[in-house]
Amino acid sequence: MKKFDLIQRILASGALAVVRAKPKRVLEIAEGIVGGGIPVMEISYTNSDAPEAIDLVHQRLGDRILVGAGTVNNGATAKDAISHGVGFLYSPIFDQEVMSLANEYQIPYAPGCSTVTEAVHAMRAGATFIKYFPYGGLLGPDIIKTIKTPIPEMPLLESGGVDASNVQQWFKAGVDVVGIGSALSKGTSQEIEASAQAIRQEIDAFRSAAK
Repeated sequence: MKKFDLIQRILASGALAVVRAKPKRVLEIAEGIVGGGIPVMEISYTNSDAPEAIDLVHQRLGDRILVGAGTVNNGATAKDAISHGVGFLYSPIFDQEVMSLANEYQIPYAPGCSTVTEAVHAMRAGATFIKYFPYGGLLGPDIIKTIKTPIPEMPLLESGGVDASNVQQWFKAGVDVVGIGSALSKGTSQEIEASAQAIRQEIDAFRSAAK
């Protein structure tokens, strides 16, 4: 799939699940979010069996879900994730080697940046989205407005403390995509599906009102 198509899938969803779990549990979460209308997930490389989880979700769900790799903090991790067919790279930091590999393999890359200057440098290097980490989750939607006012073209991905009750606030502030952890990873697959449906409805409601 081309980079443009990968980006469009992420934007169309508007949300992605941020998952740190064993492969079997990752699959349960994947089935739940797909059923609830959020067909994008990031599998964190903080777990050593992340490659196994990526392969399992690909085998069971195929093109029904876009799987990315998270906590990709160096080139070695990026190369491994790319070899397992991930559709995007996600990280709490900006790393030039990861950026170069993402550019080479034409994969979206969302690095974490803690200052506006760092974020602009990442944008100029080719980052697809900027994760304002860790301050977005700590300071709330108002910090997004502060960033977007002088740099409205900055593509922002918020990750931290997002759920159905506040997701519209983040989009109103100017984010393009939200990463969601506990709200899309707790409970049974059926409960996760219900949570995903609630978030999907909120995103769709915001988009309908914004037209």
